Amino acid sequence: MRILIVNKFFYPRGGDCVVAMNTQRLLESKGHDVRIYAMTYPDNVDTSFNDSYASEVNFSAGIMGKISAFKRIFGKGDIVDSFKKVLHEFKPDVVHLHNIHSYLSPVVGELAHQYGARVVWTLHDYKLVCPSYSCRLPDGKNCEQCINGDIAVIKHKCMKGSALQSFIADVEARYWSRQRLVGFTDKFIAPSAFMSRKMQQGGLPDGKLTVVCNFIDPSKYDKIKSTPVKSDRQHSFCYIGRLSEEKGVRTLIKAAVKANVVLNIAGGGPLLEELKEKYRKNKNIHFLGHLSAEKTAELLMNSQASIMPSECYENNPLGVIESLCAGTPVIGANIGGIPELIDNESGIVYPSGDVEDLADKLTSFDRSKYNNRDISERSLVRFSAETHYRQLLEAYEA
Repeated sequence: MRILIVNKFFYPRGGDCVVAMNTQRLLESKGHDVRIYAMTYPDNVDTSFNDSYASEVNFSAGIMGKISAFKRIFGKGDIVDSFKKVLHEFKPDVVHLHNIHSYLSPVVGELAHQYGARVVWTLHDYKLVCPSYSCRLPDGKNCEQCINGDIAVIKHKCMKGSALQSFIADVEARYWSRQRLVGFTDKFIAPSAFMSRKMQQGGLPDGKLTVVCNFIDPSKYDKIKSTPVKSDRQHSFCYIGRLSEEKGVRTLIKAAVKANVVLNIAGGGPLLEELKEKYRKNKNIHFLGHLSAEKTAELLMNSQASIMPSECYENNPLGVIESLCAGTPVIGANIGGIPELIDNESGIVYPSGDVEDLADKLTSFDRSKYNNRDISERSLVRFSAETHYRQLLEAYEA
């Protein structure tokens, strides 16, 4: 099968990029002919296709650059000829879209449909039903006004508090209406059942949606499985992820302090320096910074449980998946796609944002109730490349 993967960037910049790159490797390992289409960007991974990418646009450039970027949002300019050329040269059977808004625009899906290719679109955020991507207001509250049909991005200045950016997002949402996007897409892939429900709530037909979880590379757990678990595992918890408001890190640290437990925090983000300074005298709160894949696996294996304290609509959080594959149970906030990943044998959930309840969960958590080998073995099958590949083929061929 000839498969064209489309994502606005092609280097490990974020979750969407990592998934697109992993999908390329998986499909090629199965013998498929795979090509990439992205926006030209200095950090992109070198491939034999780079010269055929869309030209770079920069929303922070001067007036002419901003005009070019604005046109790109609506699928105008050189991207049309650029993508048509790739379609006619490569002749794909399937065009697999990932994160395409703004820097490429949905015009690539429309052109692929007109060409006659099957269009499959993996959804990495809520952009199709929320112009600001996140279903979250500037004040931090979760919001579903736009999902329910009332485009309120201007009213709340959802785009970074900017009236102009919010106006552009409103115009974009109306130009690329849900009906139009559904018209040229054969199948939408939602990585979580929660996201699938929100898309249906926003008007996407159930028959065009399928749930396919993200997958992981199990090899990084092979070495660590043979490593003896540290004796102090029973005393420590960990958080691995971005340190930002919507991730609920403040709630987590307050709960850990209240419960008087050791908390190891790996990752960076806008709250890192503030939180390090605030808790620098607390001997139980440790900030580890960014860790390698192997060190991340070690941290998980040597923690009583990992915590996913998000206060936003998480989709299919890799942090939960990696923890389960390492055999480490998860204490997760009951929000978004988090609870569907956790069962009674792999962890517990608590009300998102509830410091008292989370503190109680940390205090009473009994690691002996969980079988780490069973958690790991079940998860490595559930989130395996083989499982993902089988489900992907069903979306490609349905």
